[in-house]
Amino acid sequence: MISENNQIDTDEISLKELVLKIKEWTTFLKSKWKIILLVSFIGATIGVVYAFLDKPIYKAVLTFAMEEDKGGGGGGLSGALGLASSFGIDLGGAGGGGAFTASNLTELMKSRLLVEKVLLEPININGKNTTLAEYYIQINKLREDWDKKPNLKNIQFLPGSNPAYYTRQQDSILKQFHKSLTDKENLNIMQKDKKVTILSIEVTSEDELFSKLFCENLAKETSDFYIETKSKKAKINVDVLQKQADSVRGELNGAINGVALEADNVYNLNPALNIRAAPSKKRQVDVQANTAILTNIVVQLELAKITLRKETPLIQLIDKPILPLEKEKAGKLKSLILGGVLGGFLCVFYLIFGMIFKKLMN
Repeated sequence: MISENNQIDTDEISLKELVLKIKEWTTFLKSKWKIILLVSFIGATIGVVYAFLDKPIYKAVLTFAMEEDKGGGGGGLSGALGLASSFGIDLGGAGGGGAFTASNLTELMKSRLLVEKVLLEPININGKNTTLAEYYIQINKLREDWDKKPNLKNIQFLPGSNPAYYTRQQDSILKQFHKSLTDKENLNIMQKDKKVTILSIEVTSEDELFSKLFCENLAKETSDFYIETKSKKAKINVDVLQKQADSVRGELNGAINGVALEADNVYNLNPALNIRAAPSKKRQVDVQANTAILTNIVVQLELAKITLRKETPLIQLIDKPILPLEKEKAGKLKSLILGGVLGGFLCVFYLIFGMIFKKLMN
């Protein structure tokens, strides 16, 4: 019982001490209200100045749907591919998504290969042909510093230039551009739901036109890269079958002309002279054989074209960025309030800490 009473008394004393401390701090802060008000005013002023000097950030948003690879496809296409297989032709069309699945697409778009292709893509700015890399240099005023350095003074990224012949300085600069542009604050690629293959690209920069162009060209280069890689096998099949069809068609035309020529040579021929009719019959056999071959090749060619169309395109645009873009900038009123509150809070913290420190030193 004695121990419990002592504990209660101790708790009451601690609570009383806390209340007295709070009253003491409150009285002390009231005596310093002018200082607190002055610091809050300074903080509010800094906030307003920051709002005036803060450069606006423009956000370009592009939404697209990614075409899923269904494997065998629908029943009609599966039957067509099966028919092609019976002819000994591999038309592809089955494989998995690989690098073009939704989960991998975000990293693919941030790859150095695609970003550099976007930067070197020719564009037209105010009637002048240039590249996004050159426009990026211009809006960031990088040449002002480069002109003072001999090894950077003459560096340019002109339209049509071959990256294979770039110098080490040019490669290094493009690498720095890639690192800056793919930062989370500048480029964000999101998939809202794993069950839905709808993704969005968000590009933010201090230049409205650059945000729009970079966003659109990144989607375009990704789509072109898909067509060039994933559909490469199907395209090779189409090209080979087209050459075969053209070749057989030429042979068939020649055989038809040969039949007509031989028929003219044996016109009104004595039926007893069968040997003279042999060349014409041989030509007829060539016509029949080439007709059958051409029929099969044409079927295979059309199936190959179906497969090629099935695999392209990867990206179907839904919403494109439209000028004027969404602008993000610190508001003057919000900056004033936040600056004043933050200044007052820091001042109060400093005064209380200073009072406690003086007591400890005494």
